[in-house]
Parts: sequence; C-alpha cells; structure tokens
Amino acid sequence: MNLMDKLANLAKRYDELTALMAQPEILEDIALLQRYGRERSELEEVAQKYYELLDTEKQIAEAQELIETEEPEMREMAFEEQERLKKQHEQLLDAVQVLLLPKDIMDEKNAIVTVQAGAGGDEAALFAGELFRMYMRYADTRRWRIEVLDSNETGQGGIKDITFVVKGKGAYSRMKYEGGTHRVQRVPVTEANGRIHTSTAKVIVLPEADDDINIEIKESDLRVDVYRSTGHGGQSVNTTDSAVRITHLPTGLVVTCQDEKSQLKNKLKAMTVLKARLWDMEEAKRQEELRKSRRSQVQTGDRSEKIRTYNFPQDRVTDHRIGLTRHNLPGVMNGDIDEFIDNLITVDQADKLQSLFEDIKVEAR
Repeated sequence: MNLMDKLANLAKRYDELTALMAQPEILEDIALLQRYGRERSELEEVAQKYYELLDTEKQIAEAQELIETEEPEMREMAFEEQERLKKQHEQLLDAVQVLLLPKDIMDEKNAIVTVQAGAGGDEAALFAGELFRMYMRYADTRRWRIEVLDSNETGQGGIKDITFVVKGKGAYSRMKYEGGTHRVQRVPVTEANGRIHTSTAKVIVLPEADDDINIEIKESDLRVDVYRSTGHGGQSVNTTDSAVRITHLPTGLVVTCQDEKSQLKNKLKAMTVLKARLWDMEEAKRQEELRKSRRSQVQTGDRSEKIRTYNFPQDRVTDHRIGLTRHNLPGVMNGDIDEFIDNLITVDQADKLQSLFEDIKVEAR
C-alpha cells in the first residue's frame, strides 16, 4: 500500500461516515452520531487534501495533452501551468503527510512545568530563576498565562525549584520540547578570579491531567500533611496551616503546594500535579516499549539529557538535539526561544514521517 492508496482508504471512510450520519436511524442515536461525527472531523482535512491532489493530478495530465498537441504558443502556456500545478502537488503532498502523523492527544493541554536547580550550588539556583523568568516572558509573547503552584526560593533571585502551570492553547505542544537538562557557562558574580563555571538546571514538562486522562487515585494510597507556607530562608509567610504535602504511598511521589492561602485550593492544585506525574510514569513505560523498536532524534522526555547550553562569555546558545547555535543569548533569556522550538518540531515531524513511510512499506509487503 503506497501513500495514495492509504489516502484513498481514509477518504473512502470519510465518505462512508458522511452517508451514515445522514441516515434516520443514526440521527436518532445521539451517542453513535457523536462518535461518527468525531471520526469524520478527524478525517475531514485529510480527505479534502486527497481530493485536491486528485484534481491537481487531473489538471497536470490535461496540461500535458496540450503540450503534446497544441501550437508552440499554447504549448508554452500549458508548460508554465503544468509547472505551477506540479509545485502545488508537492505542497499538497507535504501538507497531507503532516496530517497523517500520529496525533499527540496531550498537545492541546496546558503544561505543568518544574524547574529545579541542579549542579552548581547558588549559581545553579540563580540560573533556575532566570529560566523561570525566560518562560514567563515566552508565555507573554504567546498570550499564555502562568500560574505558580509551588516555589522554593533561595534569595537574590535564586530558585531551588518551582512548579507552575502554563495555560493556553497548545501550551504543552511547544513547552514539551523544553524538558531536559539546561546547562549554563559563565563567570558567577561571586567568582573573584574570573573563572568560568558550569551549572545546570533540570526542566520537567508534563501535560495538565484533566478529566480526559483516566488516572485512578485511591484516597487510601495518599498521605496528606499540612503546614505553614515558608518563603526563602525558611521564614513563615502565612499564619495558618495552608500549605499541603501529598505523598502517593505506592510510588513514593511527593507533591507540595503552598502558593494559595486556602488549604483546599492548595490540595486541589497538588492533586492536579500528582495526577500529571502518575500519568507521566505510565507514559514513560509506554514510550520505553516504543523506543525498543524505534528511537526518535528529538528526545522530549529524557530528563537526564543535556539539551541546551547557554554560554554567556561567547553570547552563544546551542541546542544539542539538533545542533542549532544562535548568538543571541540576551534575546533568548528574554523569551525568544521560538526558533529553537520550531526547528525541534520540524526535525521531530521529519523523523515521524520517516517512520510513517516505513510502516507503509511494511503494510505493502
């Protein structure tokens, strides 16, 4: 089965669903009508592109007939039209191939992001704080909203760790490429001899677990502790026990939330993060099975992987997954990271397209 055969089958199913949804007995079955409607909606753009491809191929053939039979002046016009149609055909093929890529059902969800200071002591904490501010500015450029769930500050702008939700359309689809170890190389303000130090911060990105994600959490598996919120240095910033720590006993996962003054709100937010992390553990197991047969060039989930280096003396930012280097470090730290994410998406799609064609070849055997 080649690509056009695969598209023909999908277009046929689209037409079948269109006919089915017009039948009186289907119109009376609301649940079945909705299911057919969702499936038809998923196939609609692919079917439309397929029919456009067929129409373009027909026009290319008609132009070829004119080239072979008409006078020189008409042949020249037909040749120019044919070249235009061939380019259009290539663009349609590119578009439909992207549409055939497996959809990540989590892409449209909000993103839960944790930034943790790694190796490097105070300098790592300062860098973690700068990464958080970078993401805040990036969110502003895309008109997303950031809501802090929990933070552990060190003073002087440093952050040991911070967890926040990035709210907005497609937030996870882009923020997921930020997951991994970020490395900074620069002279710390506390370094008297001017030596360059290397520090790291870890970024963890999860999709927000809403009602669409079926993760069962038993009350008996939870231990909930409450305490007073603290700021940097350990001083209390609240007079009531509003901060919440939830321990999931079967896995040992611990989630804290102290940003709200309400204990109930903190518990709800902590449960949202716990649900996302439990989903992530299940997803990691599934991805590991996939990696046994296929390994993607762009790793979005390996948190031990060094994904990007920020070299201040050389005004250089390098993304190691795709070998992309840009000399615009101030701009990047000010939230200008779209170029890196766009290129990561392009490479990721190319890798998935290669896998798609490998699957099509297997089906054809």
